[in-house]
Amino acid sequence: MSFAVIALVGALASHSAVAQVEPERCPRFVASNPQPALASLPAGFDIAALREGEVRLTYIGHASFLLESPLGVTVVTDYSDATRPPIVPDIATMNRAHISHFTLAPDPGIRFVLHGWGEDGQPAHHEITVDDVWIRNVTTNIRGGFGTSGTLQRDQNSIFVFEVSGLCIAHLGHLHHTLTPAHLDALGRIDVVLAPVDGGYTLNVDDMILVLQQINAPLVIPMHFFGTATLQRFVSRLGEHFAVETSPIPVVTLSRATLPVRPTVLVLPGY
Repeated sequence: MSFAVIALVGALASHSAVAQVEPERCPRFVASNPQPALASLPAGFDIAALREGEVRLTYIGHASFLLESPLGVTVVTDYSDATRPPIVPDIATMNRAHISHFTLAPDPGIRFVLHGWGEDGQPAHHEITVDDVWIRNVTTNIRGGFGTSGTLQRDQNSIFVFEVSGLCIAHLGHLHHTLTPAHLDALGRIDVVLAPVDGGYTLNVDDMILVLQQINAPLVIPMHFFGTATLQRFVSRLGEHFAVETSPIPVVTLSRATLPVRPTVLVLPGY
């Protein structure tokens, strides 16, 4: 049975609301949940309001996603001038490897701008709660240039972890190396990984697959792939280990109840 989220842009079938519970703070385990059937999106659909226990992701492009919570909190990852979202989010996260992952002039209406790098060479540290969204970061190193060359810059990238509706979603940013046991302990349980799969500017394909196996999340959503050939190269390799599903639209609604049993890659249209 193939994976999908019960509604790609909001639940189309009614179900009882999930009871509000205290956030789990991403303990280190991977949930086992029933595996739903792939839902087809009917013509003329409307984006439904989120229910408790749900979170909506929209792939804006490159490394930017719009995350929406049931209480209406909005977050944009790797917010930049290159991929401005259609709304002014409550929260914007940024990384500094390239100008397409940050901006020096964010919209002044953004309530919280979270840099993935620290000042004066110090690691960034973020841990904030905005209504029903909890955000924290785990720093990693970056290098200048393409591939393995370039000067090491410590703690200048952040993996941002968003906990909402009981889901722990990790955006890897511009990750340049595999993860240590300390990184994995700091991340905790991750349910959804937003992973750069370009194969060169970040990690080569083999190392990215290793990172995804290290994190061991049920669901991987590729980003930062630039074009079809690069995406297909990654998917064909990862397909040896993961189920692969493709969505016709860049919007998906997730919940704990719809996480796949078998590790799955969900491809959203973008670049």
